[in-house]
Amino acid sequence: MTTASASASAPATASAPEPDRQPLLQVENLSVAYGKSQVVTDVSFTLNRGESLALIGESGSGKSTIARAILRLLPDGGKAAGSIRFEGRDVLAYSPRQFRPLRGTRIGFVPQDPANALNPVRTIGSQAHEAADLVDGLSRDEQRELIFATFERVGLPDPRRVYESYPHQLSGGMLQRVLIGLAVLPSPDLLIADEPTSALDVTIQKRILEVLSELQSELGIGLVLITHDLAIAAERTQQIVVLKGGEVQESGPTERVFTESTSPYTVRLRQDAPALNPDRYGSLLQRDSRGGSSDQVAVTGVSKSFSVGERRVAALDGVSFSVKAGTTHALVGESGSGKTTAVRILLGLEEADSGEVRVGDERVDGSTPKQLREIRRHLQLVYQNPFTSLDPTWRVERLVREPLDRYKVGDKRERAEKARAALASVGLGAEYLSRKPSALSGGQRQRVAIARALVLRPDVLVLDEPTSALDVTVQAEIFEVLFQLQAQLGLTYLFVSHDLALVRQVADTVSVLQGGKVVESGRVAEVLAHPEQPYTRALIDAIPTPSYGHAVLATATPAEQVPALV
Repeated sequence: MTTASASASAPATASAPEPDRQPLLQVENLSVAYGKSQVVTDVSFTLNRGESLALIGESGSGKSTIARAILRLLPDGGKAAGSIRFEGRDVLAYSPRQFRPLRGTRIGFVPQDPANALNPVRTIGSQAHEAADLVDGLSRDEQRELIFATFERVGLPDPRRVYESYPHQLSGGMLQRVLIGLAVLPSPDLLIADEPTSALDVTIQKRILEVLSELQSELGIGLVLITHDLAIAAERTQQIVVLKGGEVQESGPTERVFTESTSPYTVRLRQDAPALNPDRYGSLLQRDSRGGSSDQVAVTGVSKSFSVGERRVAALDGVSFSVKAGTTHALVGESGSGKTTAVRILLGLEEADSGEVRVGDERVDGSTPKQLREIRRHLQLVYQNPFTSLDPTWRVERLVREPLDRYKVGDKRERAEKARAALASVGLGAEYLSRKPSALSGGQRQRVAIARALVLRPDVLVLDEPTSALDVTVQAEIFEVLFQLQAQLGLTYLFVSHDLALVRQVADTVSVLQGGKVVESGRVAEVLAHPEQPYTRALIDAIPTPSYGHAVLATATPAEQVPALV
């Protein structure tokens, strides 16, 4: 369906036409403002029963605000204008009391973060009964049976164990399935899912999206999927509404928007999605010609186990990999595969039980604190989350300068000049030096973190999921900066990720970890083209692949022609 035409809003008390002849959801000229600040402007779209629609755009585009407006959950001070028709009735004109019976029963919601959506001190079962209370006429035992059946439907093994568990006893993927189960338990007609897989491993992401698609098909639910990833939207939905700055840039049937984009912003989203443009950085990488003959990082036969109760659990089991100078090597695997333990041992934050770790000509394992301090001048880490890795009370100049202060490099004036130069190298001007992290966007914060890691001029950067908390457009900007710096300074990167679509874009070589073991390794192109292990194939299969993706890739814009968004 394309954007709906405007019509007069029916009063809340007016009788609605037959439900099966009406769109399930019809949003017309929706605008949302907080005081004098307008955050959504004249947004319109239509969704029929059993159909799926994606609201897509980067952070701040208005996606979640639109969802909150539909659910009548805008924060204090938020005011919505226009109309939101649910089964023909303008529910935006409803009073809170009139709307309340619809929320949860007829209109379900799957939030982004299960850690914040579920009460940590109550069992899953006690919280599930709140959803079951929305179904009239059920006894406690009947509610329990319905909960078990719903948990089975969303693919949760052993529903009774889940029912009796507390949130901290379940994995992130299981918790997200719980949230989906609680949302569909009352059999809603409309389900709104707000970035339901953004914090999950790619294989779990695929299973969650499959669950949503199956429920939509089986139950005839209308699905509104909020995402910043065009590849996911293209694979999973029938309509797309592209938003930027609270305004619609493009909307219509998914295939048309996907293959015949007219908006420059949509084209940019398409080019920046790792699953859709594997050669995004081809001109910057020059994979066949990069890298010297020497190993800048060498991990050989490393094992590490931890005590869990009375058991010893192997986090790493004979892990070996190496990174040639001036190249990018990826460590890939799901949560629990051993990636973080390997990085901590490389950085000297954990001691291996056995094996050898070298950075350049220096041994990391068995080093004294003084030796480790010197090694770390040449080995720096860029953390996963730019929102928590920087001290919020410090200004950017101090954040970037601090490693120089700690190593007493030069005098105060020289340190200030080096900090300014490091910040300039990641595309941020001197005007950012006096700002605090709260005054920066996510992409700007991560650039500051990279500048901080670079200010000592290290040989090796460890990139621990450095863009997983960022939109795909910002992610692309960060990697453009990283590759330009790699070409200029000859840097060596160890890139930690669970996303093979991104690894395919950015790495020269890869080691795939499963259960603490390297199950496959080699050049990225060879491993992805000819995977030998089922686990590697499962990671590859999790890459979103719209059936018309070849049409997009055939017209992909070369990396050097895509304008940077500073």
